This record gives sequence, C-alpha cells and structure tokens, in this order.
Amino acid sequence: MLSFLPPTPSEMMETIKTKFKARRKALGYTQPELAERSGVSLGSLKRFERTGQISLESLLKLALVLECLEGFEGVCEKKENMKFESIEEIIE
Repeated sequence: MLSFLPPTPSEMMETIKTKFKARRKALGYTQPELAERSGVSLGSLKRFERTGQISLESLLKLALVLECLEGFEGVCEKKENMKFESIEEIIE
C-alpha cells in the first residue's frame, strides 16, 4: 500500500529490527557472535530482534559492528519539503 504519511514509531522499529537482523545474517554472524563483538548483551540483542526494543547506545554499537553506523549521521537533519503544484509534477 502506498502511503504519503510518515511511518509510526512502531512501524519504524519493525523496519529497523528487520534490517539489522538481515544484515547480521548477511555478514554471517550468529547472535552470540554479534553480542560478543559489539559489547551488547545477548539478551538485549535477542529482545531487539524480537521486539525492536533497544537502547540508543546498544543500537549504535550494533550498527558499528554491522558496518552501518554512518546511516545515523542524517538523523534529525531538516529535509526540504517538496511541494507540488499538480499531479503531473509528482509523476515526473
């Protein structure tokens, strides 16, 4: 479904946990390996992959090990609002 509304916090948590889990698997890490490498407790990692709940510090530690920390640099940067005058502009 196409939505013009921003994602809810719950939807964003679901997206992030899914991406992190997929990245962990793509890099070939087990949960215990990633926990050890990142310094995040195994329990916290398991809870994150199950529910999306995690501290910011732990999330950033995981991102560092999973080589996706640079994606957080743009958080809270103001984006230009794109305003369209017609449906044709949107399509273009």
